[in-house]
Amino acid sequence: MAGHKDTPRQKMIGMMYLVLTALLALQVSSSILQKFMLLNNSVEQANGSANEKNQNSIRSIKEAVSKSSNPALYTDVVANADKVRELANAMITELDGLKQEIITSSGGLNEQGNIKNLSEEEKVAMLMVGGNKNGKAYALKTKLNGYVDNLKKYGDTGTVLAPLALDGKDDPSGKSYAEQATKDFAEFNFAQTPVPAALAVLSQKQSEVRRYENTILDQLAAKVGAKEVKFDKVFGMVSAKSNTVVAGTPFEAEMFIAASSSAIVPRMSFNGSGYPVKDGKAQIKFIAQGGSYDKNGLSKRVYTGTISYNDPSGGAKTIPVTGEYFVAKPTYNIESATQPPLYLGCANRLSIVSPGLGPLWNPSFTAEGADVIPGGERGKVTVVPTSAKVALNVLNAGNKLGTENFRVQRVPKPDIQLVGNGSQIDEKRGASASALRTLTVKAIADESFKNFNPEDAQFRISEIVVSLARGGRRVDQVTLPGGGSIAGLAQQAQPGDRYVIEIKGCQRKSFRGSVENINLGNPIRNIPLY
Repeated sequence: MAGHKDTPRQKMIGMMYLVLTALLALQVSSSILQKFMLLNNSVEQANGSANEKNQNSIRSIKEAVSKSSNPALYTDVVANADKVRELANAMITELDGLKQEIITSSGGLNEQGNIKNLSEEEKVAMLMVGGNKNGKAYALKTKLNGYVDNLKKYGDTGTVLAPLALDGKDDPSGKSYAEQATKDFAEFNFAQTPVPAALAVLSQKQSEVRRYENTILDQLAAKVGAKEVKFDKVFGMVSAKSNTVVAGTPFEAEMFIAASSSAIVPRMSFNGSGYPVKDGKAQIKFIAQGGSYDKNGLSKRVYTGTISYNDPSGGAKTIPVTGEYFVAKPTYNIESATQPPLYLGCANRLSIVSPGLGPLWNPSFTAEGADVIPGGERGKVTVVPTSAKVALNVLNAGNKLGTENFRVQRVPKPDIQLVGNGSQIDEKRGASASALRTLTVKAIADESFKNFNPEDAQFRISEIVVSLARGGRRVDQVTLPGGGSIAGLAQQAQPGDRYVIEIKGCQRKSFRGSVENINLGNPIRNIPLY
């Protein structure tokens, strides 16, 4: 935000305006009206001085540009200064025209060149307020505040200029009085207002117009070094040889005084890119690029920069800045003692961390030979292999850190377990011919696979054929969906017989919920009966 410190002349004008507005509602004598006329004349003389000062500012800007080594660089500054001047002059001319209309409508001038009817109020009100609030002060309010809005376009970002035309409730001199706070801009300034007071109001607005013009011209002058250079911002700086120090080694740095000037707005570039400047300083931030690391994991880099400014005594100057820095190779590791195997088509969940990057660790992953599903936390990723080899690319903030290669294994086939009457059957010992009434075949996932991929280790036997065999002859058989009652076979069974179980189908449910058939090769199991 651009600040502005009022000069003694501006403070005087502001004080006179407050006194004027406080007395507008009073019935004043002709001698006081004369004094208001003198006040108006004083403000007009001060405005003439402000106009001359602003014209000198324009001249200084153009002289500074002409002396610079590259005048074309400041073409826009000169053009903006001319535009600011043009806007202010147009507003001043508008206000001068209203002054003349007020004098004419009140009866004009006498033979001595003085206003005839100083106490005239009604005609001032009719001209400026109007019978139906259609007086010229309403259009003036729009023009004054429009002038402010247009002027800010040529100033620094964040420049604050208050509106010039305020209603009674917003004006500092009116909002404290209940009868004035209800009035709009026109009524507040021109209703029940004698000619000298009305003229003084318009002169005070002209003073504000010139003051705002001066504020923006000062900002433009600073861009070309046309203002007097004073190093008014002094601060301490510490430049360390390294911001990273190993315990037991010295920390080395230089401490010094630095200063900048509000009158100089330098242009700064770093590694070929321009950076915005605030309070004489540019905040440099970029992504460090690695590569060509040495045995210690460091990559040497060199930076270059320039600081350009206009010195009023010596024209355009540029200060080169160079230095070097080192980029450390970021490291990461998979949270596992050994690199885990990946299983084909399964959800292989990995956690990859980088203690060195700390809060800057924001990884993303791509892969060849696999689908990649981001996890809900930083470094968490699910890899679903689609081929025999997987190359997982690890990136951080878009920069590739490395590639991890994984071996891919097929899902191991499950073991077969026979369960009779709810208990596991010892296939060597066999079962009772008369007691075995139900038979179920279970598919038991490989223990290692189940530990790594529990969501994919869901197997079931989908179909079995159970035959009652006596010697080399099949007595009877039954087909079951993985298990069920064999009571019909048990009624025919005799000690010395055996059950022959053919496993016809096996299925696995994946982490995605899909079901696939597993080829077990039609294994056969025998249960001897006693």
